[in-house]
Parts: sequence; structure tokens; C-alpha cells
Amino acid sequence: MTDETQPPADDRRGAVAPISLEEELSRSYLSYAMSVIVARALPDARDGLKPVHRRILFSMNEQGHSSDRSYVKSARVVGDVMGKYHPHGDLAIYDSLVRMAQPFSMGLPLIDGQGNFGSVDNDPPAQMRYTECRLTKAAEALMADIDLDTVDFRDNYDGKEREPVVLPARIPNLLVNGSSGIAVGMATNIPPHNLGEVIDACLAMVDDPGVTLEALADIVPGPDFPTGGEIIGRTGARQALLTGRGAVIVRGAAEVESLRAGRDAIIITSLPYQVNKAALCERIGELAREKRVEGIAELRDESDRQGMRVVVELKRDASADVVLNQLYRHTALQSSFNVNALALDHGRPRLMSLHDMISIFVAFREDVVVRRTKFELSKARDRGHVLVGLAIAVVNIDEVIVIIRSSKDPAEARERLVGRDWPVGDMLPLIDLIADPRTALIDGESLDGARVRLTDEQARAILALTLSRLTGLGREEIFEEAQKLADTIRGHLELLSSREKIMAVVRAELEEVKAAFAIPRRTIFTEGDADLEDEDLIVREDMVITVTHGGYVKRTPLNLFRTQHRGGKGRAGMSTKEEDAVTRVFSASTHTPMLFFSSGGKVYKLKVWRLPIGAPTARGKAFVNLFPIETGETMTSILQLPEDEAAWEGMDVLFATRSGDVRRNRLSDFVQVNKAGKIAMKLEEGDSIIGVALCQASDDVLLTTAVGRCIRFPVDDVRVFAGRESTGVRGIRLPEGDSVISMAILRSVDASPAEREAYLKHANAMRKATGEAGDDEAADLAPAPEEVEDGVPDDVALTLERIGDLAAAEQFILTVSSEGFGKRTSAYDYRRTGRGGQGLIAHDLTKRGGRLVASFPVEESDELLLVSDQGQLIRVRVAQVRIAARNTQGVTIFRKAGDEHVVSVERVEGGAETDDDVTDEGQPTDDQTPTES
Repeated sequence: MTDETQPPADDRRGAVAPISLEEELSRSYLSYAMSVIVARALPDARDGLKPVHRRILFSMNEQGHSSDRSYVKSARVVGDVMGKYHPHGDLAIYDSLVRMAQPFSMGLPLIDGQGNFGSVDNDPPAQMRYTECRLTKAAEALMADIDLDTVDFRDNYDGKEREPVVLPARIPNLLVNGSSGIAVGMATNIPPHNLGEVIDACLAMVDDPGVTLEALADIVPGPDFPTGGEIIGRTGARQALLTGRGAVIVRGAAEVESLRAGRDAIIITSLPYQVNKAALCERIGELAREKRVEGIAELRDESDRQGMRVVVELKRDASADVVLNQLYRHTALQSSFNVNALALDHGRPRLMSLHDMISIFVAFREDVVVRRTKFELSKARDRGHVLVGLAIAVVNIDEVIVIIRSSKDPAEARERLVGRDWPVGDMLPLIDLIADPRTALIDGESLDGARVRLTDEQARAILALTLSRLTGLGREEIFEEAQKLADTIRGHLELLSSREKIMAVVRAELEEVKAAFAIPRRTIFTEGDADLEDEDLIVREDMVITVTHGGYVKRTPLNLFRTQHRGGKGRAGMSTKEEDAVTRVFSASTHTPMLFFSSGGKVYKLKVWRLPIGAPTARGKAFVNLFPIETGETMTSILQLPEDEAAWEGMDVLFATRSGDVRRNRLSDFVQVNKAGKIAMKLEEGDSIIGVALCQASDDVLLTTAVGRCIRFPVDDVRVFAGRESTGVRGIRLPEGDSVISMAILRSVDASPAEREAYLKHANAMRKATGEAGDDEAADLAPAPEEVEDGVPDDVALTLERIGDLAAAEQFILTVSSEGFGKRTSAYDYRRTGRGGQGLIAHDLTKRGGRLVASFPVEESDELLLVSDQGQLIRVRVAQVRIAARNTQGVTIFRKAGDEHVVSVERVEGGAETDDDVTDEGQPTDDQTPTES
């Protein structure tokens, strides 16, 4: 080229135009995103399939790998799909094929696999060259009528093949098998549902197009996972059905079995959907080794072809319920399936509710039936058109034969047949029914005058007619076929003219699908709280709660304290500061709710397991670190509530203050107590609450004071207060220097004073006769003369039956002084008086001094925990405390040292083993000291 040479006219340098990088990136990314959304990641709402799954099934159907054929290598299927329809990696295609063959992944498997297709242990499938596959009958139902123009087809990626845009899908596959996928900026996660329930919902919509979403959600209550399990509650599942989004909490099915030597085992028989069993077992073992879940002795996977069975063997002292709840919290044995029902509606991504998905499927099935019917009608008309020509030829057979014989070749014969008019004869009704525009009537509308011209297609069929069809039998066959075809066409036309009949066909086909593939629900619904409370992880265990004067509290397992005889020296129960002392000890279960009443008149609510746990010698934790109490405020009373909240209805709470006032409220006033507490009772300055107890209107109240006085009056003498800020009414009149130390609720017994006196005499006589009371104790069994009620007859005859009734209703009141002396007294010895009086003598303190520290009802099988102000604690059987009259001193229960005093006594229900280091008299042997447990 020379310098004068001009560049070519098509030089592209001049066609380069500047573009915005931002616009180009936006356009390219949007194109990529839409490709991923529409062509890869999201399922179509009509057949519930993503493109790769649809192409696999269509390819296998085209190759004839049906359910009644032999298996073929998976590699063959993958190669055919990749070469014709899906230009991506073979691994992506094979993974999709494998998933459709896994019964633990699909609610209704679409591929019948032979070989290793993976497991719930996350074992990978064998290579595609080793596995074999074929379609299942369910997959064939998805592609039924695909060759009847029921769906649209499009070119494949290179334009050499045709593939369906969607499968005809007689099964509502999107709901039955679910789907999951991640696109650009959006994702889908649809769980499997029960086919029978989904079909029922579809039928409900067919019968009533206006059916509500709520009604459909009642028919399909939630997912039905192929792995079974249990759905906790219905709220999450219903929300997902109503809105398209929601969280479904699923637990594996587990039960407790008794094994050898009194051991229990947790048997896991199913897992939440998509949970790896091997990883779950590994996690359980890890938690057991790290002591995060205690009580597991052994873990075994006994799963086989018969089903899943994971055995978690427990230690002998472990609680199966607690361990199971811990597994729910710390492992995938309880999982959340987050539903995001996003699918394509005619190519547009859309979040769908249950109503949306079912309505789209039903409308699609209606369209499929209409297109199939139109296709069959078209085919029938094509055949009818040919039959009309054959029938006309048969009617005019002589003329037809003359034309054929006189023609030099088939083309001339065809032209001559087409070129003339032929009488219709009795074919006019068939021609009218077919209504083919290719068959045009000529000359008149009557049967005799109607004529028609043959088409090229009809002429070819006439020339192809064999001589055997010209016989009388052959002509009859033509007419019979034409008549049947006429009926078929008439049926198609009637079907297309009535939407009601079309929906009847849709309904019938849905019922066929249900009859063929429906199975019972595998995932059950259970009521409960999916969010496990910490309490569910706590073993139910009896605890001893210890409270000090300085405001420290702790809980200690009851089994750490062994029983001693009365008169023992006890054991070190709690380490306290020099200026502190134990003031309260009581027993309760770890799950017992408690109300804590402060000196300022406020109430706080807490369960026992939330209290700090400590050894018998531990100090515990200060109340100020548990409750938001003010400076100088202390806890003065603790009330144990029934664990069963149903028992709270109809129960009352009775308050007693140190000054002798009482107040009665409904228990429901204190059920809802927040962390900040609430006002319980208005108190005068210097006063405090000394007792709070549950009561009923038929009970009696027993108030006991520090100087040994007591009063008993009916609960009904105290009205129910509507508010919580009043001071109440007077319960007992106190002398100066006295204060109420305890309040007890007693059963009211319908017995006259004379009957009570007579029964007490009889009971005392029986104890003397059986040797339960020694000679030196006999005087203590009878009441003091000044305490006998006025006007009571000396002798009242009691029948044996009446004595038995009074004995069965008898209660005993234990009183203990600060000097360690105590006794039991029959509640019949505490006569009922009016509220507000000075009361009776409860315990004789004149000789041995001290003050009364405890007074409450006990049973023969109970035990006592006595605590001194120096931290010593002793556990004594109630049966070892003798029964005495009310106005007596009692026996030594706690042997104190020096200026030591008993400050608290608590009743412990039930018995325990006896300490071997004490004699029958309750005294240590000469060469031993009292055993401390």
C-alpha cells in the first residue's frame, strides 16, 4: 500500500463508540441474573421442576427408559442430557439425577435408581458409570400426554433439538417434592408435602374456585418430610402456607426404652429433613466427651435396611427427658426449616402462598386438558376428512374405478378425482360434524342435491385404498369407523363447549393420581414449645434451699444430707460470716416456682433451679444479686407454688405479719410477676411479712408467737382483699415484746369440742398402753387443767368408726424452741377461737427459757432440718419426736453448745437412710463422734 491508499470502506475503527462502563456492567449483570433465575435456579410453579430436572426426565422419556424397561447406565442418561439439552458440567446433571432418586430427599421419587445413590449419612453416590436408573411411574405421570401438543416446545441451546418449556405434570410436583435453589439476589426453599393432602386441596379448588386460603391450609396443614420427624406446633407451618415465608421447627422422632440393669436408652427413629445422621452422631459424642450433655453412657448406630435406629444409652442415674431436651437444644435433632416459597409464574419469579401454587397448578391442568382435547379433535377431524373421501369413493366406486383405469398414471388419476364433483350421499351428517373447511358442499343443502369436491389428501387416500376394502365388509368398516369418529368428535366438541366438563376431567385425573401415589403422612404434628426453655434441660431433683440472716441463698441436693437420730450433733451445713447466721431452710423440687416476699412488701418470682447451687458448706449468693431489691431490704418470706398452673385457679394466698396482721388475696394476683417484682402488701414501719401460704376457704389458720402463744381461726374470718396495697386485719393480739413467728394452714375437721377431748383422751391412753410414752412422759400427754375448754362434758362416748374418722383427719403440730427442745401435738388440742384474740399456750417456755422458733404441721414419715445460728445443721426423723400435750416443754432435738441457739427448722417430706454412728437412744457411742455426711 502506498501513502495515497485509502482504507477500506468497512474499516471498523470508525464504528467504535464510547459506552458507559456502569451501564454495560448493569446490562450484562442483569442478563446474567435473569438467565440464572429463569433458566437454572428457580422451579416453574406449573410442574415444580428446574430446567435441569425437566431435561433429565424428558431425555429419559425420549430414549424410552420407562418404568417397565430395564435399567440403563446413569452415564448414558447424563451424556444424552448434556449433549442435547443441558450444556453444563456432567457432575451438575448427575447430582440432579441422584437427588431425584433419593427417597430421603424426595417426597415422591421421580427416578428409580439401582446402585449406590447416597445415604442419610451424607455418603456420596457411586460414580455414574456404576449406577443405573430408569423413570418411575410418578415421572411418567409428569410427562403424560406430552406428545399431544399439551405444552409448548422451544429450540435447545444449539437449535438442533426441541425441548418442552414445561411438562404436562398431572402431579402438583412443586408442593409434593418441594425445591431449593439459590439465584442472583433471591433464593427458594420449598418443603415436600403429602401428595394425598395436596390433591385434596386441588380438588377443593376444582369444586369451588373461590375457596379461601385458610380452608386450603386446613386441608394441607404443613410439610410432610420424607424422613418423617415431628413438627413442633402449627403456627410456623401455617404462616408459611399463608404467606410463603415461615420457619417450621422439626424434631427427630425419639422414644425412651428400658434396657438391662435399670438403664434407659433414647431411641432415635427418624431425623429432621436434610439432617446428616453421621454428623449428628458425631456431634452427640462430642457433647458427651465435653460434658456439655451429661448422662450418656454409650452411643450406637443400629440403622439397617429395616429403618433408622440410633441408640443413646444413658447412665443409671440420668434423666432421659432432660438428656433428650439437651440433644434437641445442642444438636440438629431439632432443626428449623426456613420456607421461602419462590417460584416462576410464566417466567416471572413470585413469592407464593398455598392458594397461589394450587391455583396455578389447577389452571395449568385445565389448559393441558383443553389443549389435549383440541389436539385430539384436530386429529379426529383429519382422519374424518380422509374417511369422508373414502366413503364418497365407496358410494361412487364404479365411477372411481373407471377414472383410475382410464388414467395413465396416479398423478392424472388424482387430478381427475379432485377435478369433479361427487354426490355426498348419506355422508352429509359426518361432513357437518367434522366441519372441516377443506370439505366444501356444492349445489344445494338437501341430502339429494349436495355434492362435494375431493381434496388432494382424500384423493391420495382413495388411490391407496386396497381392493379388499372395496368388499361389502370393507365398506362397512369404513362406515363404522366414520360413525365412531363422529361420536368422538361430538364428545370433544361437547367437552370444549363446557368448562364444567373440562374441570370434571381434571378432577378425575387428579383422583387417579391420588389413588396411584398417595401415602399416609410421615411427619406428625406435636404440640409444644419449639424454643426449649432452660427449665427443660434441668433434672427434676429435690433441693434444700438455705437462707441466711445476711441475705445469702443457695440450693443443695437433698441427698447430700444423711439422717441422724434425735440428740445428734449434726454436721456443718453452711459456712457463714461471724455476724451472719442461717435463718431459713426448706426443701423443694428444682422445677418448683417460688414467690419471694421482701421486707419492703414486694414480691419476686423465681424457680428453684435458677438459685445458685452450692455444697453444704458453701455460703451461696446474695439476694441483692438475684433481685433488684433496695439497700437495706431483706427477704422475709418464701412461698412455694404448685408446679401445675391449672391448680392455681380457685386458690387463695394468706399473708401474716410479725405484728399479727393477716390478709387474704387471690393467688391469681401474683401469677404474673416480672423481674422488677410487684407490690405484695402494704406494711407499717418496722413490720414485716413472716409467712405466706396457700389456703382455701374451708381451712383454718394457726398463728404462733415467739413467747409460745397461738391462735386458731377459720380462713373465712379473713375476707378476700381486692387490692395488694392494704395492711390487712388483726389476726392475734400481741403483748409488748412478742411477735408472730409462724403461720400454718390446718384442715378444718367437723368435730365438736367434746369429741376432740374424748378422742385426745383415747389416743393418749392408747399410746400409754402401747408403750409409746414412758411413765415420766405420761403427764405431758394430757392438757393442763387451765387449758381445758369451759362447758365441755367430761365423758363423750365415741364409736370405733368415729375414732377412725378422727384419726384419719388428725394433724400434728411440731413446735421447737431456740434451746433445741421440741414436741408434736395433735391439732385437736388447738381449739378454734375467734380472730383477733390473745390465743392459747402453744409451748411451755417457763422452765427451760428461750423463745419459740418454729411451729408447723408434720407427718409421721417426715424429717426435720434444724439449723443453729453457728451454721450447724442436723436432720432428724419426725417419728423420733414424741407426741405431747400443747402446754408442755418437749424433748431434746438439737443438742446445742454453749450460747448456740436454733434459728430455723424445716420439714422434709419422706424418709432417708439412718446414720450408723448413733445408738438407738440417739446418743453417740463412747468411742465415736456423730457422723457428718
